[in-house]
This record gives sequence, structure tokens and C-alpha cells, in this order.
Amino acid sequence: MHTHLFKTTRIVTLGALVALTVGLSGCGSTTGERTASGAGVGAAVGAGAAAATGGSVTQGAVIGGGVGAATGAATDEDDVSLD
Repeated sequence: MHTHLFKTTRIVTLGALVALTVGLSGCGSTTGERTASGAGVGAAVGAGAAAATGGSVTQGAVIGGGVGAATGAATDEDDVSLD
């Protein structure tokens, strides 16, 4: 019973973290700024997700940073505007 609750909590947490990474990786007016902000946010989110789920924090940060950087580089200034 506790295993099911843990899996559900883990899925919800990871989903929220992915949404946050995608949303914030578009910050910046140039491709370089969006790539850098995406990498930073992704690394932090990846490390947090790994820590919350009992995984490797370093591996989570590396994977998250890569995903965030790629997402930031792929977005356009008009895709996400937090102004």
C-alpha cells in the first residue's frame, strides 16, 4: 500500500518538475540566454527530483541540465514571455 502512494507522489512530483523546467527554460531574449537559463533551471530541477526520489543527485543534475539547455535553445523569445 505504501509503495503505491510513493509511486503516485513520485509521478506527480516529476510531472510538476518537468513542467517547471519547460516553462522557465524559455527565459531570456537571446538563444544563448535561454540555453543558459534552461540549463541552470534544468540542473536544479533534475537534482531536486533525484533527491526526492532517492536517485543520484549528480546524475539528475546532469540529465536535467542537458534537457533544460536543449529546451531553452529550441524555444523562441516569443514562445514564453514572463513579462
